[in-house]
Amino acid sequence: MLDGKPVFHYNLVGVQRYTVAGADKLSPGKHIIVVDFKYDGGGLGKGGLATLSVDGKKVADAKFDRTIPFRISADETLDIGEDTGTPVSEDYHVPFKFTGTIHKVVILLGDEKMSQADKEAMEKAESDLATSE
Repeated sequence: MLDGKPVFHYNLVGVQRYTVAGADKLSPGKHIIVVDFKYDGGGLGKGGLATLSVDGKKVADAKFDRTIPFRISADETLDIGEDTGTPVSEDYHVPFKFTGTIHKVVILLGDEKMSQADKEAMEKAESDLATSE
């Protein structure tokens, strides 16, 4: 939420940022905000389409050219309601805390499984990253 508008930010290792934002401010009261990401597939780090919906109505979508292929750092976490690490948006400064009330968060993962080649590529990249630190 930014300036009362539903917003989803995605930060690709501080290099590339994607924002999906609704144009209108939300009215006071409870809302169901959903981000649905359809991965393009075909390997690690591919793109996809993020669709932002409020109360069952699509308010925005954006095509992501790529995603992070593996975990980058042990100190970045999935923050809900506040951001204490690297900001996913330049619209605010950390620490940033949402001042409203979040009643529930649900994360659904799809059925898509990684191929053996993708698993090996991810393990190699993580190994290479660990030896370079």
